[in-house]
Amino acid sequence: MTRPCPHPLIHFRPRPCGDDAALERALRAADWKPRILDDPGDLANLPPRATPGVALLDLRGVDDAFAEELSTQPGLAAALANPGLEWVAVLRPGQRSVPALAGLVRACCRDFVVHPCDPATLSVVLGHALGMARLAAGDAGGGAAGPRIDGMVGDSGGMRRLACRVARAAGCGAPVFLAGETGTGKELVATAIHRASRRGGMPFVGINCGAIPPSLMQSELFGYERGAFTGANQRKLGRVEMAHGGTLFLDEVADLPMESQASLLRFLEEGRIQQLGGHESIRVDARIVSATHADLWRAVDEGRFRADLYHRLRVIELRIPPLRERGNDIVLLAQHALRRHAGEVTSRPKGFTACALRAMQAYSWPGNVRELINRVREAMVMAEGCYISARDLQLGDADGDQEVVTIDLARREGERAAIERALARNAHRVGQAADELGISRVTLYRLMLRHGLHVARTGTPEASDDRPAMAKGGGRNA
Repeated sequence: MTRPCPHPLIHFRPRPCGDDAALERALRAADWKPRILDDPGDLANLPPRATPGVALLDLRGVDDAFAEELSTQPGLAAALANPGLEWVAVLRPGQRSVPALAGLVRACCRDFVVHPCDPATLSVVLGHALGMARLAAGDAGGGAAGPRIDGMVGDSGGMRRLACRVARAAGCGAPVFLAGETGTGKELVATAIHRASRRGGMPFVGINCGAIPPSLMQSELFGYERGAFTGANQRKLGRVEMAHGGTLFLDEVADLPMESQASLLRFLEEGRIQQLGGHESIRVDARIVSATHADLWRAVDEGRFRADLYHRLRVIELRIPPLRERGNDIVLLAQHALRRHAGEVTSRPKGFTACALRAMQAYSWPGNVRELINRVREAMVMAEGCYISARDLQLGDADGDQEVVTIDLARREGERAAIERALARNAHRVGQAADELGISRVTLYRLMLRHGLHVARTGTPEASDDRPAMAKGGGRNA
């Protein structure tokens, strides 16, 4: 079987480490081909990459004193912000507790590993970083594309169902009513219906019924003749007539005044309008798409909206799901906003930290998509690091109370917990615990050394504070 070509990798070492050979062997075993750089100048002068890639920030040789100096170097920060590279930090045991290094990793790196680690773990972490780099560059592979709504980002179940219903609604000429909270994208859905319909080449005319004074609504919708009132110096077309052959979108239709409701109902029934000051009816062919964030049936109950008009408008009803019901669409929308508004900032963040992604998924988004886009745009300007954090999005300070968990760390924590439980169930008899875990006694001793556990003379497992050591009598007492 042909071995796959190794992926190129930038390996930057601010200070060399004595264990470089072991890391290089692990990288090559994981199908990566490292290019070692030691000078920050060489790193800053890297040519633009033709394809997105991965780089290692090797901090194992950095001591506490140099860590403070390193984190303040402007040239290094600029190099780490290279949009074509996703950085993975390499630390030695204990370095995660150094504040300057921890801050640098959080601000500039996609992930980190603690070396020594096995090649499988290294491969998973680097592979994830490469996948995120390709995703940021729009080069991520995927399955077959599902139904989409033109102009909208999302692949959740709710959006797929909506896309199917939009396609069906576009195929007929019946009025469509869009129900959804503020900021969910009702106008985008209305536009998508228009473009996908046979009227797609004709005008799409929109009007926000809540933004126009009631006294002016009649003339805005239906127009007026010259001399109809003081100041009417010439004939003016209304929005309905302007949409002839196309689609009229009535946003916030619940705010339509009663007088205009009666005229709109007559247009829906007869297909004709009459301008203010006019004496002839004008035939108009326009499809009506209406929308509101309010409960329209409640407005009917309260006498603020005509029941007959309600039923005329609500022939086909489409519900647009709020952002909190759209799952991973939240992340897709945030990444889309990051790319779309990149030109607004001089130094574009490369992406979002893990804490930011968790915070966005946990937030209820009362302002829906509009709120998400505005938060991302503000964070792009205010973010201090290469990645936008939860604090930058004003969604809490998840950086401070949640530690980044890598695959390697999760595996080690799970392994240690399994060993401790097995020892406890077997009264700390190493042989019996090894049999339960399905490993040899020697292997269990080796794992206990790795995790800083030893068996004291009393048989109680303890954690070592520094270098793990095992009591000489541990084996005999077991």
